[in-house]
Amino acid sequence: MPLRTRPQYINKNSKQTLRQGLEEYYTVNSDLTHPSTQPEDFAKILLAHDASHVIYGCDTDMYDELKILALTFWTSDFKFRDWVRERQNPAVSVMYADLLKRHGWFGLYSSIIFELLRLVPELISMWLKTRNHQRFVPFLDFELILDSSLLEIRQEFELLPFITRSW
Repeated sequence: MPLRTRPQYINKNSKQTLRQGLEEYYTVNSDLTHPSTQPEDFAKILLAHDASHVIYGCDTDMYDELKILALTFWTSDFKFRDWVRERQNPAVSVMYADLLKRHGWFGLYSSIIFELLRLVPELISMWLKTRNHQRFVPFLDFELILDSSLLEIRQEFELLPFITRSW
């Protein structure tokens, strides 16, 4: 796999808009299923997930995939019960297929276990910091903040403590 450039949306202090960050996300991750190739109801959840990668400054490696899942449950208006409901959505199968395409079956599940073990200390820290979280990122209705800068979004929804990369 060729080396990728570091996307700017991952930078904690990125001044890109969410819209610009999404454009960069799709450029950097051109091998992922693009929501525009999916039926509208399926595309909505895919696009919301991709927007979360940009908002939370997360890459698409397994560590960040697991991290973004927890951050979404704890700091957005999309909760675990919503995820359980959406598991029936075929879009979830598309996201899963993308993971299998990137990692293979054995690679996917072994990386989930390995990365989850690495992530546990950060998960505990994130959970402690989010227990009294008051402002929740709009998950499915993120279009409302598309033209806001990532830094403004991260400040408004108190996400900066969860984003570690800055350059």
